[in-house]
Amino acid sequence: MSSAVHELCVTRLINAEPAVVWQVMTDRIAEWWCPKPWTTTVERLDRRAGGTSCLVMHGPEGEIHRTPGLVLAWDEWQRFAFTDAISPDLVPTDPFMIGIWSIRPEGAATRYKAAARHWTTEAMRQHQDMGFENGWEVVADQLQGLCEAGTLS
Repeated sequence: MSSAVHELCVTRLINAEPAVVWQVMTDRIAEWWCPKPWTTTVERLDRRAGGTSCLVMHGPEGEIHRTPGLVLAWDEWQRFAFTDAISPDLVPTDPFMIGIWSIRPEGAATRYKAAARHWTTEAMRQHQDMGFENGWEVVADQLQGLCEAGTLS
């Protein structure tokens, strides 16, 4: 955690090549994005900086959490980043965070990092209190399992 950017992060060494991890991260988002039994629908994902996004998380009791936003970065085979601070219609919103998901080769494996950067210490603490560490660790476990299973779709 870096207080300079109010960052919370999770890292994981995944025993799969970066190409496999990137493919799972980007083409199979619905399979790992949120902790089960929640599910995800990718409603929109324009894979470029400035593109729009909307991921919808569905809870086991009918809960729906829509996350529309803007793609800040899409660097093939390296990282992508979203924010909810700007709507797809380019309207400022009450921001919660910038999410950054990145990978890099590490030996024969891949280092995965998921970071959430917040505008304020209070917002970062709110995210911690919401269960950031547990939730994002579970998501990293799900991603790792898909990558290490060795099957691509």
